[in-house]
Amino acid sequence: MTQPPVIQRANGQTGSSRLMPMVIYLCHLAFFVTGIGPLVGVFLAYLNRGSGPDWIESHYRYQIRTFWIGLLYSAIGVLTLLVLIGWLVLLAAAIWLILRCARGLTWLDRGESVPDPTTWGI
Repeated sequence: MTQPPVIQRANGQTGSSRLMPMVIYLCHLAFFVTGIGPLVGVFLAYLNRGSGPDWIESHYRYQIRTFWIGLLYSAIGVLTLLVLIGWLVLLAAAIWLILRCARGLTWLDRGESVPDPTTWGI
């Protein structure tokens, strides 16, 4: 069985080292299609944590926190549905998730670490 070719980037990073974090970001975004994508994503992030360079580790930490914080924001949204503000909270949580994943994918594409993987914001 042959190994797939490894893409060497100008900054010395390989394309294969970016593949798993990219898949995890896409799993988070798959929430809007499948509903269970973030569960798969957080599982993969926990599974791969500790197996890459520091800049990749910052992405794993950011992705794990994206799952847990997003779950909290969604739970608040569901709990406040009874007072009708929950729809706005859920909409804000969805926008937050999209923006957070888009920024993470941008940093990943540039070969950069997440500047503050512990942030609650975008």
